[in-house]
Amino acid sequence: MTAESVKQQVFSFGNPQKAEHSKYFFKTGKGQYGEGDRFIGSTVPETRKVAKANKNLSFDDLGKLLNDEYHECRFCALVILSEQFEKACDTGRKEIFEFYLAHTHGINNWDLVDVSAYHIVGEWLLDKDRSVLYQLASSENLWEQRIAIISTLAFIRKKDFTDTLKLAEKFLTHRHDLMHKACGWMLREAGKRDEKTLTCFLDAHYTEMPRTMLRYAIEKLTPEQKKKYMMKEVQN
Repeated sequence: MTAESVKQQVFSFGNPQKAEHSKYFFKTGKGQYGEGDRFIGSTVPETRKVAKANKNLSFDDLGKLLNDEYHECRFCALVILSEQFEKACDTGRKEIFEFYLAHTHGINNWDLVDVSAYHIVGEWLLDKDRSVLYQLASSENLWEQRIAIISTLAFIRKKDFTDTLKLAEKFLTHRHDLMHKACGWMLREAGKRDEKTLTCFLDAHYTEMPRTMLRYAIEKLTPEQKKKYMMKEVQN
């Protein structure tokens, strides 16, 4: 069980057509957010199957996968890490949390963040100081910023919305659509559990929210509520 054997297993599911599609889907062109990333063409279920078969992979080999040029290898490593975190004791969880934050350079696309951030960072911080989220949010790295907001899904599931709201407010003026989507998604998740929390945030900020963030946030509201908040677009 090594990084190289895991990579070979992922390659056994490779599909050139799917790999080519992934290059477009994950925006790998010059100047795009996934510039230069490479793909094998395995599907998510196939990559998860490899992860399940190699769930006890060492940090050393997981680090090698997170440094790999192929997207699916990094995805596989993050699925393994998330599974290891779930089954670990407190000491093991702390080690995985620290390892994860030391390897954010390999967590460099939205799906890689979304499959791992709340499982590891969010779950670890449930009962701990959360200042690290604000350090990540202040990073110049888009993916560390996304880790910050997506990690709060673990809190949302416990009906703790404070950090989600603070970070969503911080990112109101963010320039990237991927952060607008992430914040809108987290706001929507908060609203599904406590609609008043969402509508209070919207009442305070809907006129300044980026369109994508607003649309994601109001997705589960009534048609009448949506109409009220979308008046911003009509006015503009």
